[in-house]
Amino acid sequence: MQLRSLSALSVCGAIVLSLASGSSARALDDATAKKYEQMIDKAVGFLTTKGQAADGSYNAAAGPAVTALVATGILRHGRSPDDPAVAKSLKYLESFAQDDGGIYSKESYYRNYETCLAILCFSEANRGGKYDALLKKADRFVKENQWGAAGDKGPQDFEYGGAGYGKNKRPDLSNTNFLLDALRATGNDENSEAVQRALLFVSRCQNLETEHNTTPFAAKNPDGGFYYTPAAGGVSQAGNDLATGGLRSYASMTYAGLKSMIYAGVKPDDPRIKAAIGWLKKNYDLDSNPGMGSAGLYYYYNTFAKALSALGEDKFIDEKGVEHDWRKELIDELASRQRDDGSWVNGENPKWMEGDSALVTGYALLALSYCK
Repeated sequence: MQLRSLSALSVCGAIVLSLASGSSARALDDATAKKYEQMIDKAVGFLTTKGQAADGSYNAAAGPAVTALVATGILRHGRSPDDPAVAKSLKYLESFAQDDGGIYSKESYYRNYETCLAILCFSEANRGGKYDALLKKADRFVKENQWGAAGDKGPQDFEYGGAGYGKNKRPDLSNTNFLLDALRATGNDENSEAVQRALLFVSRCQNLETEHNTTPFAAKNPDGGFYYTPAAGGVSQAGNDLATGGLRSYASMTYAGLKSMIYAGVKPDDPRIKAAIGWLKKNYDLDSNPGMGSAGLYYYYNTFAKALSALGEDKFIDEKGVEHDWRKELIDELASRQRDDGSWVNGENPKWMEGDSALVTGYALLALSYCK
């Protein structure tokens, strides 16, 4: 099955999203649950009273992406699409729907990225099939923009199966991670051609030589972690290993890679999954984004929570045998970082827009949604 009925998704979406956010996991203790609810109330209060512009946007200068991400975070914590603040954001996002099916600013260089985030938002807000037609067109748009979909690239090409922002001349794991989220949200299962193409690209972003990854980077630093892209000569935001010339692994991409493989149907006994978990066991941390320090910290928290929720384990055991209740630890960490007004911001490192309190608070809400 390639694409399930979107109206069927709107009927059962609450059940699917509940499972995806880990609601079947062990219940939080009373003190943690109380802390959790207080954090959410303060964060949503900040966004809806201080962070949102009159037109429903959050950081309109950045196009629709930030608004889509923030509104998705609010929706995932129980606000209805009819809630005034949410409804304003949805109306704002609807204005970016284009004739080609994409949902982006007309002058944008980030058309794929913006459309993927909009898909996540509209799929969360879809009630009674309201956004079925919009989502169907957007699903087609992101599939058509996947590298290799038009036959211009083949499986032998390192770009094949990946997704980029829309302006760069190469795909990357971060955008391919968002593409897989969007494909899943519109009902594509693991047998979808687009999902399987993406899986090949994701496999090539791993520092692990297998039949799925014969890039020249795989054997240079075979630690099982993930990096940004094997395309355009290979790039890691964490830099290159000076001794081997390999691309350094880092945590946000390793969690993104692990989650993406799980979504694409890769089984727990697969060497790729085992190697990714092995790297994460060595680098379990909530103080930083291992390999990147404070850069992209809140993006990291989101991928951390989403991947461990997809893994389906209540506890994560690190390399030293220490058992981590990752949900409670993430709640505690984010509680310690929340500002008095209810927002979060990366005060240590504003790279990748993490100086924007609306965006960062959206990331935090998304991460917390997997801790229910």
